[in-house]
Amino acid sequence: MKRLSIYLLAASMATMATSCSDFLDTLPKDQLAPSTTWKTDADAKGFIVGCYKDLLDGNTLLYMDCGSDIGYNNFPWEGFRPWGDGSLSSSNPGQILYDYKSIRKANTFLENVDQVTFSDEAIKKDYVAQAKAIRAYKYFLMNWWYGGVPIVKSFTSADEAKVKRDSEQAVREYIAKDLDEAIPDLNAAPAARGYIAKGAALAIKMREALYYGDWQRAKDAAQAVIDLKQYELDPDYTNLFKISGIESKEIILADQHIENLSGLGTIGQMYNNAEGGWSSIVPTQNLVDMYEMSDGLTKEESKSYDAAHPFAGRDPRMSMTVLYPGRNFNGGIINTLDKELADGSANKNYPVYTDNASKSALSWAKYLDPMDQYGDMWNSGICPIVFRYAEVLLTYAEAANELSGPSADVYNYLDQVRQRVGMPVVDRAKYATKDKLRELIRRERTVELAGEGLRRADIIRWQENGKMLAEKVMNGDLLRVAGTVNESEAEPSMRAKVTGTEVIETRSFTSRNRYLPIPQTSMDKNPNLEQNKGY
Repeated sequence: MKRLSIYLLAASMATMATSCSDFLDTLPKDQLAPSTTWKTDADAKGFIVGCYKDLLDGNTLLYMDCGSDIGYNNFPWEGFRPWGDGSLSSSNPGQILYDYKSIRKANTFLENVDQVTFSDEAIKKDYVAQAKAIRAYKYFLMNWWYGGVPIVKSFTSADEAKVKRDSEQAVREYIAKDLDEAIPDLNAAPAARGYIAKGAALAIKMREALYYGDWQRAKDAAQAVIDLKQYELDPDYTNLFKISGIESKEIILADQHIENLSGLGTIGQMYNNAEGGWSSIVPTQNLVDMYEMSDGLTKEESKSYDAAHPFAGRDPRMSMTVLYPGRNFNGGIINTLDKELADGSANKNYPVYTDNASKSALSWAKYLDPMDQYGDMWNSGICPIVFRYAEVLLTYAEAANELSGPSADVYNYLDQVRQRVGMPVVDRAKYATKDKLRELIRRERTVELAGEGLRRADIIRWQENGKMLAEKVMNGDLLRVAGTVNESEAEPSMRAKVTGTEVIETRSFTSRNRYLPIPQTSMDKNPNLEQNKGY
């Protein structure tokens, strides 16, 4: 099997590749015959590793923000252009998250684990708890994006498996039961990178509760992660998104890869055309506009903002997150605004030069800078982050503010996130009420976690005047800036002079887009499934 051969190769290279984790060195046995699987601790461990396959999915994580106002995917066949432009349908579902493989594997593990003779009962408890957490995480993803989905059990035939959808609340209760049973039995810390331990399961519980506005449960789960005292903010924000940062104490769970052994090809799809990439996944000017100025004021509030130089004087995270025109990168200066370069040659990164040029005139700096960290950007060893500690602090702040308004703890956690990158502390007088502080928390969450796959869920769950925020920010023209780059200017953020805007695409988002369409292929396999409204 191809998957087995990849992991065998990873195992054989373990002594030579210091970045190889025990997680990737373990043979996954999720497709082996029961007679050869359920015997030893090692068999159970191998099957657990197989349960993770397709679960964390760093490829999808990197694409997810393309379904929001802060990201854009240029190629419809990659799955996220329909999420962004609103053209979703049952026959055009875009990227499909409706998938039971991890759940089926977790169920199989739980049904057969009692056949194994374990050397230590604590090992068995941890593996059982991992399987329940894996199952809970996958159900959470499907429940959030599709609404209630079937809770599947063991079926003896395909016909028997053709069951109706359970309610969204019923699935939530099933998820809560799995997590609440799993957390006490999970190891306090993972045996190696990639495994779900107590902190990761609490983070799943936290995010699920936050998305559904279950504020007390979200706050309590965030506090429990904090109380573990295992995680801390990385002093260097950019380190989180580099090969050198995969062991950062801020990372709670990440999708594991090893360059040229079990590499991630998505990185190559993110670089701009002149760098040999596809510009499949790019940020938008909407994101740039959300960053505060360095004085802590928004661009609408600050007198220092200059629309002709929109990249100047911003929150340092802007430059750490976005490769903007005029920025230094890979030994040169980024120019995505001029049709021709100074030497008269065609600019291969000009937005309309080719399909592979960034249509927003921007690229992500997260995971792409520096470029020389990758021996092969199409088979990279980067490990996209699923959960990190900054999200925990921001979740606590949001949930606590929604429960009871501003408090010393809320301000303190926001200050920690902001001061890490040199931004001023929260202005207590300005953000003294629940409503005002909510504005700041939402903005802070967006810019801190930009490019990490959380924005679409946020603009769906956040309300404005009784409607999803997505109905406001995902309708109308998506714009990029136009202008020129003065490469003789010493200050990178002042090199780009913006003279106007150009339309990338026109987007649509209506109430039906709260949920994704169940793929027609799944409907055909199970005629008892009911399609989501509007599709």
